[in-house]
Amino acid sequence: MTHLIKIGNSQGIRIPKPLIEQADLAGKDLQLQVVEGGLLISPTKPVREGWRESIAETLKAHGTEPLDQEWLNAPLSTDDDSGW
Repeated sequence: MTHLIKIGNSQGIRIPKPLIEQADLAGKDLQLQVVEGGLLISPTKPVREGWRESIAETLKAHGTEPLDQEWLNAPLSTDDDSGW
């Protein structure tokens, strides 16, 4: 069990070492979220972490889609008065 401790103008908690090791939090930046009246502490993930591998797996499993040439070659503006 732990309790809030005063740290300057803020408050903090001491997390026991076994919990830090079990949750693999040592040396990581942490994210705090309020959930169901409690506090969830989790390591932050770098932006786009795992995207490269996920995209490679998807392409391997499903291949690529052909490009839609009709839309790619469409003019960016029209001369009519339709408003489109």
